[in-house]
Amino acid sequence: IMFTSISSLKAHHRRGAVEWQVVRRIVAGILIGTFLGSCFAAALSTKVLIVFFALFLLFIAAQMLTNQKPKPSRELPGTIGVNVVGAIIGIVASLTGIGGGSLSVPFMIWCNVAIHHAIGTSAAIGLPIAVAGTVGYVFNGWGVAELPEYSIGFVYLPALFGIAAISVITAPLGAKLAHSLPVGKLKKIFALLLIAIGTKMLLGII
Repeated sequence: IMFTSISSLKAHHRRGAVEWQVVRRIVAGILIGTFLGSCFAAALSTKVLIVFFALFLLFIAAQMLTNQKPKPSRELPGTIGVNVVGAIIGIVASLTGIGGGSLSVPFMIWCNVAIHHAIGTSAAIGLPIAVAGTVGYVFNGWGVAELPEYSIGFVYLPALFGIAAISVITAPLGAKLAHSLPVGKLKKIFALLLIAIGTKMLLGII
């Protein structure tokens, strides 16, 4: 995700779709939450948290598919509120192995951020999530026996380089496609993605 998010955020930034003030306000909470999530991944019971966010994703997806709009008065909370949300997003992302965008984009759309800007901003938010998560899983996996060869902690280097090599190429294509699609069609595509992710999260804890 580190490599993908760098490639993606550059593409979105060129189109003016990254809300950098939101990134600056949320990054501290993201870093803390993601690192803590990676540290407690094996010991923390997260069923309630996962169910809550899975249902939240399905709720947002239903709103998108039925073209319901959030209250016009709703906006992003202050710095403390944004960091609390960022910490929760980081924890859930690191514990479930999903990208933060699947949580941060619905949250921003719920707060009346335009979908193209929500997607672009989530690409930038994905970088600190990936950095903190990687550091956490390297730290907690250091010295663990029976890991595959060419591993650094819980990070398996052949998979890392293989996936990164392709995703760096395809991320800008995804950004270009996102900005070329009409808002209505983009919302439907993203809603279907949220349904898939929410369903997978619920099935994963059964």
